[in-house]
Amino acid sequence: MDIILQQVGYSYSKDTPFEKRALEHIDASIQSGSFSAIIGHTGSGKSTLLMHLNGLLKPSEGTVQVGDTFISAGTKVKGLKEIRRHVGIVFQFPEHQLFEETVEKDIMFGPMNFGVPEDEARRRAHELIALLGLPEDVAQKSPFDLSGGQMRRVAIAGVLAFKPSVLVLDEPTAGLDPRGRKEIMELFKQLHEEEKLTTILVTHSMEDAARYAEKIIVMHDGKSVMSGTPYEVFNNEEKMATYNLELPRTIKFQHSIEKQLGRRFTELALTEERLAEMIAQEARDR
Repeated sequence: MDIILQQVGYSYSKDTPFEKRALEHIDASIQSGSFSAIIGHTGSGKSTLLMHLNGLLKPSEGTVQVGDTFISAGTKVKGLKEIRRHVGIVFQFPEHQLFEETVEKDIMFGPMNFGVPEDEARRRAHELIALLGLPEDVAQKSPFDLSGGQMRRVAIAGVLAFKPSVLVLDEPTAGLDPRGRKEIMELFKQLHEEEKLTTILVTHSMEDAARYAEKIIVMHDGKSVMSGTPYEVFNNEEKMATYNLELPRTIKFQHSIEKQLGRRFTELALTEERLAEMIAQEARDR
């Protein structure tokens, strides 16, 4: 399911003394089946943009196209429920949205709200419990008796349960330690590949954007100021600096090695593993 934004603008409290401009003339496209990242400093408009992707916010100007559905300023939109079935959002700290008595009921809530029969919703819940690496016996436990990492997986299962074709992730690793962050991002990578999802990662982590995304959109002061592959975006250190963004640690380390060697490698290392390979090759060639 392709998502296309054309000249999208948005103002909070529009036409009031408290009006605040949040998005300005956004043109962007996200191809079906792709893994995209939206990056930018705090206040750049990332979170406002993501809430336009399933109609939680409606543009003040311009048009958001989700598949065959258009959400345009000044028009009434039909089929918002269907859009929200196809575009699932995992918000930051999703475990804060848990509310049911048991894990099973919490995961079942979403699909049943979209008309899925109870037996089918229960089957999906148990499939997702296994898929997300949770022990089977958590199904009848209260989600509030689980560890923080398990609670987050249950919340993610609740979004996946209604089988969205687009998965939007708003800072999904917030508050996790390095190990937990890697585990959850590897899980999203697996889901992206196995379920053929269109995945959109909204993140402050340049490392996650470099490692997982095929395309990056850079937001700054409510505008989309850069887009391209991770190589194209992170190869422009000066431009990134003007938007108050640092390069991934791996690339900064690569630049320090290149400075010591007095020459540049032939490519950017977007992951630690790739940089290690390049350093080993350099040692063999000397």
